[in-house]
Amino acid sequence: MDNRPIGFFDSGIGGVTSIPYIMKMLPEERIIFYGDTARTPYGSKSPDTIQAFSMQIADFLVKKNVKMIVIACNTVSSVAVPKLREKYPDIPIIGCITPTAKEVSKIVKKDANIGIIATRGTVNAGVYQKRIEEMRTDVNVFSKACPALVPLIEEGIIEHEIMDMTVKYYLDDFIKENNIGTLVLGCTHYPLIKKSINKLYPGLEIFSSSKEVAKAVEMELTQREMMAEKKEGKDEFYASDLSETFVALIEKILGQEKETLQIGFEDLDI
Repeated sequence: MDNRPIGFFDSGIGGVTSIPYIMKMLPEERIIFYGDTARTPYGSKSPDTIQAFSMQIADFLVKKNVKMIVIACNTVSSVAVPKLREKYPDIPIIGCITPTAKEVSKIVKKDANIGIIATRGTVNAGVYQKRIEEMRTDVNVFSKACPALVPLIEEGIIEHEIMDMTVKYYLDDFIKENNIGTLVLGCTHYPLIKKSINKLYPGLEIFSSSKEVAKAVEMELTQREMMAEKKEGKDEFYASDLSETFVALIEKILGQEKETLQIGFEDLDI
């Protein structure tokens, strides 16, 4: 047993979408989340910059005495996991991409046309496509960068006609031209617009990286016998820019009032 908290981080608010699954599956676990809202989005930044930012955030979480670090960001998962594991060899570090690719590969049928939508950084890294094709040689994988989605989500523009128009701009031709039947939300922000995507493309089978990350956390803690016996204290949420939108989206995603959580500003000497 290990009652220390689990550390999560993301380039912004999106990584919080994994946490309701954790709370449901592992109610005794305490969460410390960091969203780098001042520097989001990461998708257009260089791998070196993303790695540097990730090291800063991981240092912060380690100082908080976390027992595990969960990279709740597909962009970071695509470029920074090896360096983080090298720096912190004694701390389990889980990314988004491999758990999601494993689940997709297990479920889809032969000759399936799989679409990956993600940030430009994740798409350029090609890790999703590589992971899926390593496990399944009988499917077709296509990727589409959707750089405008994260900034809109961070501004709280979610269930809105502007979001619908943006989704259609990116996906109409992509889905039609590639005959996409399965869509992977390759960014932890995107589950926040899953309703919009379902409404516009009701026939799609959709996979969320947020849910698969939570499953991977449960499996890792079980295998390492690191499950918490009792939750000690409030869940903590930090941001490099503590905006009203950040707080409002946390409340919306978790279905909790801010008074039940510890929410604070932490700039990491940015």
